[in-house]
Amino acid sequence: MIKILTVIGARPQIIKASALSRAISSNFNKEIKEIILHTGQHYDDAMSGAFFLEMDIPQPDYNLDIGSDTHGKQTARMIEGIEKIALLEKPAAMLVYGDTNSTLAAALTASKLKIPLVHIEAGLRSFNKNMPEEINRIVCDHCSTLLFTPTLAGYNNLIREGFNQDNESPFTVNHPGVFHCGDVMYDNTLYFSDVSETSSGILHKLGLDGKGFILLTIHRDTNTDIPERLNDILDTVNEISLNKQIAVVFPMHPRTSASLDKANLPALKNIKDNALFKIIPPVSFLEMILLEKRCSMVLTDSGGVQKEAFFLHKPCIVLRSETEWIELLECGNSILVDADRSRIKEAYTYFLENKAIQYPLLYGDGNAANFICLEIISNFK
Repeated sequence: MIKILTVIGARPQIIKASALSRAISSNFNKEIKEIILHTGQHYDDAMSGAFFLEMDIPQPDYNLDIGSDTHGKQTARMIEGIEKIALLEKPAAMLVYGDTNSTLAAALTASKLKIPLVHIEAGLRSFNKNMPEEINRIVCDHCSTLLFTPTLAGYNNLIREGFNQDNESPFTVNHPGVFHCGDVMYDNTLYFSDVSETSSGILHKLGLDGKGFILLTIHRDTNTDIPERLNDILDTVNEISLNKQIAVVFPMHPRTSASLDKANLPALKNIKDNALFKIIPPVSFLEMILLEKRCSMVLTDSGGVQKEAFFLHKPCIVLRSETEWIELLECGNSILVDADRSRIKEAYTYFLENKAIQYPLLYGDGNAANFICLEIISNFK
């Protein structure tokens, strides 16, 4: 039996991990034993703990309870905790997702302990090294033994950086295997889309059954920690809501909530005065899937929500200056607007007037998790 140590810490990673955990328990429980280590990077139960219950993910075998801190202190504490567990468990491989501080800490720990690293969502690049996530992605990829890219663009990024597509097993950190497998989040969206219809009553609670609405999410520090940007985004979306008489559902991230409380922005009073602007606490994964499925348009600065909008065939306005999901821009599903008032309005109008957006199969066939498990078994048996 192959023992893998899966390191997760942020909400999106918990959700992504459910696809692989589900595949292991259903199809590979005799070949793979998964140990789950939660760093506690997202420490709010609404942002973390509830997802384990809702998505039937095995409870973590270990929780470091790190919580929030500066990047350096948080990452250092994670490395210390992950190292302790890795030395105790002696896994055949360590598995990580995405680009968070938890991902970086696990990658560095695996590298120092000579434990093979498996990176899911490898190869993504925004080409902006001012983003902490971009550094995390690059470092993690170059510490990895097995790299699984969700898109062809990600695969091509790795080849351009010097990874050899002709490498053959057995793979090592000096001779890594690179695979274009599809996206585990597409696996999840297909699996949970129908479940969300019967498991969530959020639309009824909001009085939005059968009604169109905009779904808005804001959580990145480039938006939340700069009051002028946050004010411009909220004020512009509120203006659209009032002019078009369309509801806005805004699940508020704790970081955004704290910033709004601190900044006392003019836009805050305006959105609170608008009965169509529905500010709600963070939602569960199933609630989010249902909101994405039933909304008419998505406005977000989240990388994961951009993809989920695509999976569910919803146009997406991206409140960032760049995105790692460049293929969504190329196919016309997403438009980058940053926090620019005019560009937000223009993108909204464009999507209202252009309904014939194509949604090609960019992210695989919904079986990425099975593919990954088979490669893990092949390389570490």
